[in-house]
Amino acid sequence: MIDYHLHLWPHGQRDVDPTVEYLAQYLEKAQANGVVEIAVTEHLFRFSQTDKVLGDFFKRYPDTPMRTLMQDYWKDHARADLDRYVEVCLAAKAAGLPIVMGLEVDYYEGSMDKVTQLLADYPFDVLLGSIHWVGDWPFDHTTDPFVQGYWAELGVENAWEGYTRALEELAATSVVDVLAHPDLIKVTGMFPNTPNEFYDRIAEAARDCKMVAEVSSAGWRKPVGEAYPSPYLLSKFASNGVEITTASDAHSLGDVSFRFNDVASMVKGAGYDSVTAFSARQKRQISINVN
Repeated sequence: MIDYHLHLWPHGQRDVDPTVEYLAQYLEKAQANGVVEIAVTEHLFRFSQTDKVLGDFFKRYPDTPMRTLMQDYWKDHARADLDRYVEVCLAAKAAGLPIVMGLEVDYYEGSMDKVTQLLADYPFDVLLGSIHWVGDWPFDHTTDPFVQGYWAELGVENAWEGYTRALEELAATSVVDVLAHPDLIKVTGMFPNTPNEFYDRIAEAARDCKMVAEVSSAGWRKPVGEAYPSPYLLSKFASNGVEITTASDAHSLGDVSFRFNDVASMVKGAGYDSVTAFSARQKRQISINVN
């Protein structure tokens, strides 16, 4: 097994200087759960270098309290140094730790070329692609009543449509390698009348764009109480020949490789006997084992 979605800093907390020793702690926790390799994948928006290129992204939306919330959230988080992050990850790899260097990249509609240019000179192993907002609405801010109140204003069907369309567009850019938590829109347990129609589109986008799909235990820690993807969507990935990674989406040491025995059983039950790992953004296969 691999844990290919790990963050160094919790949301709402300022970054601290990363160290090889801290990455080694992540690796030790993962290995105790049967994981043979981890990917460090901090959010792209958390770096000051990104702020210089994409810091005005949300200004394209109308001047509303939602836009202000997103701009403030961005400014509060975009403080880490990408060069230092890369330096520490490379040092960990040079020390022989089975760690790959990655990022979690959000979908910046109309601006993914800027992402490509920003990252071109860095030797990343894997890039995860995520949809965390529909328009300027950060639907996965599950504890914010103002944000969650927007479900009623937008409507569940429209929310799922906007999310699915954004994921399809992100996959088509080929900027990223993996679709992270591919049905994240279900995070609070809000489902449309026929979710399988959206799941079919997600599976087809992954297949047609040759994306790898992430199977993540993080949903078990969220209000939805279900892994990403749903059993139906995972079966559609399998039947469409979509390769997978496995992940915990941990934002602290305690959640590294969370419920990975359950993840292993889930993916083996769907017919997978290997997961896709990356080096220099090239794929390789690792057999699935249960600890």
